[in-house]
This record gives sequence, structure tokens and C-alpha cells, in this order.
Amino acid sequence: MLTVAEVLHSANQHSEDQPQRTCIGCRKKASRSELLRLVAEGSGSTAVLVDERRRMAGRGAWLHPSETCLALAVKRRAFGRALNGATGATAVERWILAGKQAAGPLQKSSVTAAKTVQPESGSEN
Repeated sequence: MLTVAEVLHSANQHSEDQPQRTCIGCRKKASRSELLRLVAEGSGSTAVLVDERRRMAGRGAWLHPSETCLALAVKRRAFGRALNGATGATAVERWILAGKQAAGPLQKSSVTAAKTVQPESGSEN
């Protein structure tokens, strides 16, 4: 039988296995899978881009995909500090609002099953 301390230790140890990042809006830590990675566009631009694949080059900042964390980040001017002068968060706003609309009412999927193509080698007979 496990003691309470052992259970708490094993729960904390499991959450430490995944990389933790800090949201620039609310300043709370969360796993990478729960946060959006943001990068500065570069080449003298002040735009901030959403790095959906988490592979873009350059310094990254992390944000919860919620309007509240976005508003906090804008209010605190966190984009400029985290991404060296980048302030244009319109792409991030569009991404979050588009995600909210897509998660709203259930929409019927327009995906249809692809027809299976059979080889024409003649060996199937």
C-alpha cells in the first residue's frame, strides 16, 4: 500500500517528464501540448506568428489558446519582452478566434471515404 507522500511524489514525477513552458499571458506553467508556440516573423517585422508545428526557427514564446491569456499578454506587453520587440499579435488573435468558432457548434464533416484502388496486375483472379 502506498502512502500519501508516495502518491503525490509519483504524480509530480510523472508531470515532470513532459516539458513545461510558461504562458506569457497568465504566467502559469503547462505542458507544451497545451500551449501555442509563437515566434517573431523576423526580417525587421514586428508581427507575431503562430508556430502550429512548433518547428519554426528563432526564439519562441508560449501562450494558452484562450482569449483571456491573449488579453493578459497584450495588456502586460508580453509579446515585446518575450520576442525582442515583436508587438503585432493580429495573426495570433485570428488563430484563437478561428479555433473558438471551429470548436463552437458541431459542424457536419464534409470528408468522404476515398475509394480503394485495386491493382491491375491480373494476379487477383
